[in-house]
Amino acid sequence: MTDKKRVYLFEEGNATMRDLLGGKGANLAEMTNIGLPVPPGFTVTTEVCIDYIKQGKKMSAGLMDEIKDALAKVEEKMGRELGDPAKPLLVSVRSGAKFSMPGMMDTILNLGLNKATIDGIIKETNNPRFVWDAYRRFVMMFSDVAMGLSKEKFEHKFTELKTKLGAKQDTDVSADDLRKLVTETFLPMVKSELGREFPEDPMEQLELAIKAVFDSWDNPRAILYRNKEKISHDLGTAVNVQTMVFGNMGEDSGTGVAFTRNAATGEKKLYGEYLMNAQGEDVVAGVRTPMDIQELANQNPEIYKQFADIAQRLENHYRDMQDIEFTIQQGRLFILQCRSGKRTGMAAVRVAVEMVKEGLITKEEAIKGRVSPEQLEQTMHPRFKSKPADKVIAKGMNAGPGAAVGKIVLDSETAVEIAQKNPGEPLILVREETNPDDLGGMLASKGVLTSRGGRTSHAALVARQFGIPTICGCNEIKINHQTRTVSANGTILKEGDWISIDGSDGTVYTGQLPTEPPTESGEVGEMMKWADGFRKLGVRANADTPEQAAEAVELGAEGIGLCRTEHMFLGDRVPLVQKMILAENEADRQSALDALLPLQREDFVGIFKAMEGKPVTVRLIDPPLHEFLPSESELIEEVVTLRIKEPNSPRLPEAEKMLAAVRGMHEANPMLGLRGCRLSIYMPGIVQMQVAAIIGAACEVKKSGMDVHPEIMIPLIGHVNELTWVKSRLEKTAQETMKAEGCDVDYKFGTMIEIPRAALTADKVAAEASFFSFGTNDLTQMTYGISRDDAGKFMRLYIDEKIFPGDPTESIDRDGVGKLMKMCVEDAKKVNPTIKLGICGEHGGDPNSIEFCHMIGLNYVSCSPKRVPIARYAAAQANITLEVDGDK
Repeated sequence: MTDKKRVYLFEEGNATMRDLLGGKGANLAEMTNIGLPVPPGFTVTTEVCIDYIKQGKKMSAGLMDEIKDALAKVEEKMGRELGDPAKPLLVSVRSGAKFSMPGMMDTILNLGLNKATIDGIIKETNNPRFVWDAYRRFVMMFSDVAMGLSKEKFEHKFTELKTKLGAKQDTDVSADDLRKLVTETFLPMVKSELGREFPEDPMEQLELAIKAVFDSWDNPRAILYRNKEKISHDLGTAVNVQTMVFGNMGEDSGTGVAFTRNAATGEKKLYGEYLMNAQGEDVVAGVRTPMDIQELANQNPEIYKQFADIAQRLENHYRDMQDIEFTIQQGRLFILQCRSGKRTGMAAVRVAVEMVKEGLITKEEAIKGRVSPEQLEQTMHPRFKSKPADKVIAKGMNAGPGAAVGKIVLDSETAVEIAQKNPGEPLILVREETNPDDLGGMLASKGVLTSRGGRTSHAALVARQFGIPTICGCNEIKINHQTRTVSANGTILKEGDWISIDGSDGTVYTGQLPTEPPTESGEVGEMMKWADGFRKLGVRANADTPEQAAEAVELGAEGIGLCRTEHMFLGDRVPLVQKMILAENEADRQSALDALLPLQREDFVGIFKAMEGKPVTVRLIDPPLHEFLPSESELIEEVVTLRIKEPNSPRLPEAEKMLAAVRGMHEANPMLGLRGCRLSIYMPGIVQMQVAAIIGAACEVKKSGMDVHPEIMIPLIGHVNELTWVKSRLEKTAQETMKAEGCDVDYKFGTMIEIPRAALTADKVAAEASFFSFGTNDLTQMTYGISRDDAGKFMRLYIDEKIFPGDPTESIDRDGVGKLMKMCVEDAKKVNPTIKLGICGEHGGDPNSIEFCHMIGLNYVSCSPKRVPIARYAAAQANITLEVDGDK
């Protein structure tokens, strides 16, 4: 025995015990204690699950005795006993982790049914159809979840029976036919497939069910979900054992799922669905298309009012939109669970803004905890530019907003396979309905379309969670898996054909409709204004062209943190660059640079004008020169071909010269070779031309009446002397250019911190630099000694095996790379208190990395233009979190 309490009755817990009881258990306890009609039960803690996994999937000693004690108290409350032939108690066994993982783990309903208890309940209820239906469901679910016999085999037999009887709905099958189905088909199938009888002992059923729920913590879909949501794999799940109430006892019974606000749009109105004479699995599985919750007001006004009052009470109590499961048993309402409702990004923003206005939450709470950066990103989903009526083929329920265009794929396995072979291939997953095992296929697709299920089905739930445009219950479409086709209102489409779906209004179109980005307005605009008011960290963009710069400004960028000049050497300028590289003397090289100068200057004029006086950090040429030449293998093939077929071609000596140059520039490790400031020292004319172009462009823009602030960044320094050598020569170029232009501009020289030695000697480097920008792409690679281009071979293994806690190329490694950055910042500020500090690597758009940048005192982050709104928002979250919680 252990002194640690492992089993809690619902009345013994509360909402603060999520770590121990899981979200579902904590909420069941809270609802019990505030007096809501919750069927009694108990929770086995998450710690028991962790112990179970550590012990090789074995139950701890004495645990079942504690469960029996808790069960006895539930039996006493209900006046029923598990396994009692006269007045049997039936229970549900459900998972419940700290963080909601809807549909990812397993559930068993109607546990406690056996030959003896079936007879007792039939005598008690005088409703044999209800009892045999409940037993059918229990045998199917228990065999699947606890015994490993696929539920599909049972579904197949049930479908055969309905076809034989001409039954359209499950409810059309009589009690006697259900009895024969279970006793003459299902139970013998268990025996023949598994070599053992279906368990009759209710305590054996309960123990196996609890083990099965613990096992489901590590099923593939749950692991995939946690990876996607960045939930720790070490938390474990609780198990909730709860008295069963029945929605399938007749037309005065039913079950449903509802949200206190519209989970797709955020509208303040009950949103959900229900089915009469059904159990909860029927609603979420999408097998039957349910009725809108508003219909309940007409069907049973008294129950609807009671439910609406409870829904409002729960929302006020938790101060958040709630997802509520309920059952009506013979005219009596029961609440089975509540949790914070999963919602689309657009709904999350609207709910948060309206709750602030209603006085339920503060602006700080809205930003810190009610809208995640990922949800905000969903509001940036594209929409269709036009919606041509002649392309419409079907209409369904709008379940996940946004426009999606892709090729039809009819099963998840195919979707995953295509995504692995051709990453980025746009797909639309088209299914009758989805189940939790379809998660991989849904995440591999741009959109999801189902012919069955409603707005609370699995497909809709996942769509809202991950921001996937989705249409559910589109019964106009028919799927033929044999011919791999989809038909709708006379139109027949093959797998691989293009369709466009609008998850905002439920419309399906043929072909590829053009899309456009949304605008930052309405509740999203209001939320962003609040965020800008709270953040202290500046947000810039990485932009290399005037078009990218204009987009960045439109999205709220306060400057450019990285303008990569090497991109200006591509396209039709490659021949000039190659001429400069291949020049045999300085005069020829200078001639090529002189030709490039006005072209680069024109680029900078466009960028400076687009930025409208905001600072622009320009990185001087960084990559090695061989990147501007053809590959050695291409040149060898060309030279050999010409020598054999066209030995007199004038192209041959050019190609041979190019090949010799490429071979001469060959490096064993180009990433650590002649690039960055080393190239500036080895071939200074290139960066002198670039600085002349930058300063000349700045003068031209300033003369036109617009302010301009160029910041010139010297990359890849490892020693302060490199910076001093390059900067002294470029200062001369800048001064000469301004003198020639008759104009002074406010410019700065700084450097990129991407070599660990530069970070370690920041006190020396900062004396020579006006700003630092952390190039965390290279800084991470050099600190770890790994290549981002090659890490894909082992990184997933490292993360799965918990060798690395996460991918350091996606989010800053605070303990290693972050420690270098923090030291660098502190040392730099000691010698140069006014130094400007930023980050321009890919991490600049990652919310977790942005929080770290705020913590160590950077002035700004810089990211791709499309990530700018997310960075602005994450910067506000970081400031609010650290002001409330302190520097962690």
